[in-house]
Amino acid sequence: MDRLHKVALIHAGGTIGMRRGRRGFEPAPGHLAALLEDMRELADPRIPGFELVEFDPLLDSADMRPADWERIAHAIADRYQAFDGFVVLHGTDTMAYSASALSFLLEGLAKPVVFTGSQIPLAEIRSDARENLLTSLMLAARDDLAEVVLYLNGVVLRGNRATKVSSSGFDAFASPNEEPLGSVGVAITLHRERLRPPQAGPLRVVPLADVTVAALRLFPGMRAELLRTVLAAPVRGLVLETYGAGNAPARDDAFFEALAEATDRGVVVVNCTQCLRGRVDMSGYVGGARLREAGVVDGGDMTAEAALTKLIWLLSQDLPTRAVIAGMHADLRGERSA
Repeated sequence: MDRLHKVALIHAGGTIGMRRGRRGFEPAPGHLAALLEDMRELADPRIPGFELVEFDPLLDSADMRPADWERIAHAIADRYQAFDGFVVLHGTDTMAYSASALSFLLEGLAKPVVFTGSQIPLAEIRSDARENLLTSLMLAARDDLAEVVLYLNGVVLRGNRATKVSSSGFDAFASPNEEPLGSVGVAITLHRERLRPPQAGPLRVVPLADVTVAALRLFPGMRAELLRTVLAAPVRGLVLETYGAGNAPARDDAFFEALAEATDRGVVVVNCTQCLRGRVDMSGYVGGARLREAGVVDGGDMTAEAALTKLIWLLSQDLPTRAVIAGMHADLRGERSA
């Protein structure tokens, strides 16, 4: 029996709690609460007790902003002593960003925070929401989980390693550069050797400043003028998604001049690969070497979502540029390999 555990179910929004409207699925205050009352499974003693916390307004995940990441973090921090774990119901489109951000924002985390959602609303036929919700509640009650994770469709992923890979399949997320933390079938199996230990408390939410960052994906024929425009003030950081192992057009001098001008004035440019699998290696090709010479930071095998949220978090702390760069190189929450 698991009624000894109590979980805060934080409904930020997303498909899972939506209802069908005239123009498609839409957020509906109170709708999820009514649906949960009809779920007999929630009375099962193996499901932890929970309290629903519904945001007002509910947000489609496409509307999420860094201020909303903070709002979710504070919703957890405000209830941290009263609950054993937390489930965040969130739209899948930007869930990887929010899960990554929370892994950095929640310093001193020693309890599970489980992000979940669904591809089909809970009220609809063939919805994947029911299983995702029930399993996430059970994960949030575990004593051996003490980090931000993402759960959908039978797979437990580290939150800052996940990326959305399907817009229509129930297997919406993958963790291409790290093995899943666990799998769910007949039993819930967590690989304890892959889990991060609890952080030393107390829990603290690191506030985010109003910093301007950008993300840009390289494409053949990109002009240096575009890069200069993206890097212009007030931009303080850029996640640059490059080719292959971190390569850029080696013969385009103006391109590298634009990068060097930006890094010289303190803009932090992080190199992430466009590939789902693998890592950046700026020593393998001339284009990568020129990026390094222009002051671009090696993003290793981080996802673009983790790199962007980590960059915002570091820049928010008013650190010297060299400290931000060192932080991007370091593995702080399991977001990158050594």
